Amino acid sequence: MRTTQIRLAARPEGEPEDGCFETVQVELPDLRDGEVLLRVVYLSLDPYVRGRMSSARSYAAPMELGDVVVGGTVCQVVASRAPEVPEGAFVLSYSGWQTHAVAPARAVRRLDPAAAPVSTALGVLGMPGFTAYAGLLEIGRPQPGETVVVAAATGPVGSAVGQIARLKGARAVGIAGGPVKCRALLDEFGFDAALDHRSPRFVADLKAAVPNGIDVYFENVGGPVLSAVVPRLNTYARVPVCGLIAQYNGTAPVPTSDRLAWFLSQVLTRSLTVRGFIQDEFTRSHGRDFVRDMTGWVRDGSVRYREDVVQGLERAPEAFRGLLRGANFGKLLVQVGEDPTR
Repeated sequence: MRTTQIRLAARPEGEPEDGCFETVQVELPDLRDGEVLLRVVYLSLDPYVRGRMSSARSYAAPMELGDVVVGGTVCQVVASRAPEVPEGAFVLSYSGWQTHAVAPARAVRRLDPAAAPVSTALGVLGMPGFTAYAGLLEIGRPQPGETVVVAAATGPVGSAVGQIARLKGARAVGIAGGPVKCRALLDEFGFDAALDHRSPRFVADLKAAVPNGIDVYFENVGGPVLSAVVPRLNTYARVPVCGLIAQYNGTAPVPTSDRLAWFLSQVLTRSLTVRGFIQDEFTRSHGRDFVRDMTGWVRDGSVRYREDVVQGLERAPEAFRGLLRGANFGKLLVQVGEDPTR
C-alpha cells in the first residue's frame, strides 16, 4: 500500500508558502500484530499546527523537517491485525496530512457512525468542542446573568463557547469578521449580540454591546481585539486564553514593554484571572462530562455546529493559509477520501 504524504519541507517565515510543503508517495510497512491500516477520510486543520511548524519553544515539540504535517484524522480501517478494531470500522486517529497510514490499534478510538456524523469527532464532539467546554467551564465559570465575550466566534471553539455560555444562563457576545459571520452568530448559533472586528466602529460597538461590562472573555485571537476588550473587563473577570491566532504568522517579536505594563496594571487593578490552557490538561477531570453533555446538546439541538469542508489532500496547504487569515467558516476539514456514511 502506498500513501501520499504532505511533509514539512521548510520552516515558515510568516505565512506558510507552498515551498514549506513537499508532497511525496511512499510505501507503507506491512502490518504487524496489533496494528491497523487506515484510509484517511477527513483531516482536521487547526491553528496550533502553525506553532508546530516553528522551531520556537512551545507547549509541544516542533515538527522536524521531513515530518508528515501533523493533524487529527477520521479514518476507515482497510486491514487489521487487531481483533478489537475490525476491518471497515471508523476510528479517530492522529495520522496527519496523508491518504493512508499504519497505526497501533491502541492509538485509535472507534467511532459510531450511527451516533453522530463521523466528521464531528474532529469538531464539536472532538478536540475543539472539548476546548470550548473545559476552558469555559473550568476557567471562565460563567454565572447566570453574566456577560461572556468570545473572539473568533464562528469557529468551532468560539461558536461552542457562546452556546454553552447561554446554556449556563449567561449572555453571549460574539466577535467575528464580516457581516455574514455576524448574522450567523445571531440567526444560527443564538448569540445575544454579534460584533464585526473589521468595522471602523468596532470599539464603540463593543462598548454599546456590553453596557454592564464583561465578566468572561474567551481569548482566541489577541491583537487589536484584545486591546479593545480589556478596558471593558469587570472586576474579577476571568480570561481563558485558548489561542492568539492574530500573531501566529508574525515575523517580528511582539513589542511588550509598554503594552505589557498596561495589561498587568489592568490585571492588578481589576483583580482579573488570566489563565492560558491546553485542552488535554482537563481530559481526566472533564472528559466524561464533555462526552455526556455535548453529545446530548448536539442531539437535541441546544448546540449547533458548522463544518467547512474542502475536497482533496492537495488543497490542505491553501486551506491552512486561509484558516490563519480567518477565511474559513466553521470547523475546517479536508475530505481526503470517500465517506461511505454519507
